[in-house]
Amino acid sequence: MVDAAARISPLDGRLFQDEGILVEPAVPAVRLALRAPSAARAALSKALGIDLSQRPKASAVHGARAALWLGPDEWLVIDEEGGDLMAACGTVTAFHSAVDVSHRNTALLVSGRRAADVLSAGCPQDLSRGAFPVGAASRTVFGKVEIVLWRTGEEAFRVECWRSFSDYVFMLFEAAARDA
Repeated sequence: MVDAAARISPLDGRLFQDEGILVEPAVPAVRLALRAPSAARAALSKALGIDLSQRPKASAVHGARAALWLGPDEWLVIDEEGGDLMAACGTVTAFHSAVDVSHRNTALLVSGRRAADVLSAGCPQDLSRGAFPVGAASRTVFGKVEIVLWRTGEEAFRVECWRSFSDYVFMLFEAAARDA
């Protein structure tokens, strides 16, 4: 496992704040790309201490740990306290695939009354509260980058992206915020 506390974000020190919008890096986190058939879901949920929902666009949160549904057999598990997710999955004998992607991903937090408008400048996802309520999560795009988008509050989103694209994503947020 990679020590999340020692990891340096590619966006350290970056911050964009304007009227009604704040874009900032999320704290370092451990991330797990998890694939499993429905027969393994209960055992993995128990081992991870969080429900692996089977409902599209669903998320579950327990403390600093979250599980985001990405597909019928796929979740992104995030732990901001640096928990050993791989060790937890290692206790499960049911068939599954767990890959630590902590080194690959980083996240931006987008919040404020203009957050959905700024995201909509580069994301085709319907971000209305009816279509994408608090807790909704999905794989989508922002500009030309694949992201995982999670609505964490009425006016707050977490945007997971590959570290190598994070500067582009941040600058696109800045440009969208200035134009929106």
